[in-house]
Amino acid sequence: MSKIEILKRLFKSYTSKFIGKILLAGLFSIIVAASTSATAWLLDPAIEKIFLNKDQTLIILIPIAIIIAFSAKGLSLYFAKLLMINVSEEVRKMLQTDMLKSFIKADTEVIENKHSGKYISNLNYDVSHVTILLSDALLVLFKDSLTLIGLLIVMFSQNWKLSLIALIMIPFATITSKTLSKRMSKVTTEAQEKSGDLNKYLIDLFKNHKIIKIFQRENFEEIRSEKFVNDLKEKSAKIGAVFIRSTPVMEILTGIMIATLIFYSGKLIISGELGINNFFSFLAAMMLAYQPVKSLAKVNVGIGQGLAGATRVLPIIDSKNEINLNEHAEKLKILNGDIIFDNLSFSYKSNKENRVLQNISTRFIGGEMTALVGHSGSGKSTLLNMIPRIYIPTSGNIYVDNQDISKINLVSLRNEISIVDQNTTLFDDTVFNNILYARPDANKEDIFKAAKLSMSDEFINNLENGYETMIGENGVKLSGGEKQRLSIARAFLKDSKIILLDEATSSLDSETEDKIQKALDKLTVDKTTIVIAHRLSTILNSDNIYVVDNGKIIDSGKHDDLLNNSKIYRNFYQRQIKQN
Repeated sequence: MSKIEILKRLFKSYTSKFIGKILLAGLFSIIVAASTSATAWLLDPAIEKIFLNKDQTLIILIPIAIIIAFSAKGLSLYFAKLLMINVSEEVRKMLQTDMLKSFIKADTEVIENKHSGKYISNLNYDVSHVTILLSDALLVLFKDSLTLIGLLIVMFSQNWKLSLIALIMIPFATITSKTLSKRMSKVTTEAQEKSGDLNKYLIDLFKNHKIIKIFQRENFEEIRSEKFVNDLKEKSAKIGAVFIRSTPVMEILTGIMIATLIFYSGKLIISGELGINNFFSFLAAMMLAYQPVKSLAKVNVGIGQGLAGATRVLPIIDSKNEINLNEHAEKLKILNGDIIFDNLSFSYKSNKENRVLQNISTRFIGGEMTALVGHSGSGKSTLLNMIPRIYIPTSGNIYVDNQDISKINLVSLRNEISIVDQNTTLFDDTVFNNILYARPDANKEDIFKAAKLSMSDEFINNLENGYETMIGENGVKLSGGEKQRLSIARAFLKDSKIILLDEATSSLDSETEDKIQKALDKLTVDKTTIVIAHRLSTILNSDNIYVVDNGKIIDSGKHDDLLNNSKIYRNFYQRQIKQN
């Protein structure tokens, strides 16, 4: 997107909603500009009438007028900034909300490949620069441009020759600001990347704090952390250095201009072409013009930073999902719950050459339990995730009761599916709300029943606040088995017709596993169940077992059949027998 396109988009989607406040801030800016210009202009009659002509009336009126002008300027500037701060914070909220909505709705495969730290940096760092562009930069651009025009009018009204000399500074300031803007855009991007790296490292520290302790890598991590912080410091310092690079140039130009003006104005006063009153009024206007010229020179830098941030933020907001919700399509109607894979293949976008699933054609019979067995990385979990369309096939189709799931309403599909994953995901909330997450319209009795069926009530009732206990980030206050049981409780609560179990009992001890297995047996009665199990003892009674290897189903049958006919399955079973 070009700079003009970005600005149009920001205005259309965000700032246009607050056009009333922006116009009002513009009105206050006009008052600021007029008040500043009036202050400089009043010095002409003040010097002429009071100091030269000794007018007793104006000795009171002109100071009062100057006080009124400064008061009007101060109050107007306050209200203009207040309005634009309000607009900028509203825009910040809208941008961050849109980014989070895009993140929430994004395809899982996209999120899995997302650099979390950089996303956080986009959400905070880049959005801040965009809001500065739409508040401070916009206000400065309008207010100081008007102020500069007003002061130039005062200056030309006093002496056009001196005014032309003063104008020489403006092109230099403009050239300087454009050069700085380009450089600032580059260093801002670099700083954003380093900020993202630091955020990602912080997330890793939180996740792996125990591992750091166990392997005694504190010193190593201290060195790493210092590097991340130092890298960000260097880029931030570079931003500051680039930002102030204009200062000596501007000060030197200002000094040359003032010296030139004093020399030339002295000659004009001596020759009688310029009055003392005109000179002081001109000088006041010129000195007052210094600040808007300086601000306008720097505002280009803020605009460059804001546009650079927008180039990273807007693509996130505008990202399109490959997985279509099909909101207006027919809803899924489950009769038997048969699931058919028709010549299905799948590759991750990050590695399209590697086919994780290869030409799979099979049927999962409705109301029965089918188990998937295979080495880690064989494609079992990926196959499972194809059914609720977490991933979409590279080729081939999936049917539920002869309905192509790519053409039916996605909400209706996922309403009929429950997943109990090996990596239990919980929220930093109460036990009650974590179970309720599966079905928000459930009542307390439903929650209690689900907890009881999953054997969760045993430990919940022993918690400090029972169901109202806060469990911490990802259930940090719970054991692995307790977290898994809450995940199973969700499945009970949702009561879907299709149950997907991915190592559902992997974090449980043998005693708890036996209890959960009995609960799962109740959960899966007359439901289409597909289970991935590490322990073959949990799937011995499955209606059918598929052996998955290198993305293909190479063998199928019941336990006894596979022991006789499948080398891979037999090896799995024998290894587990030896381990036990």
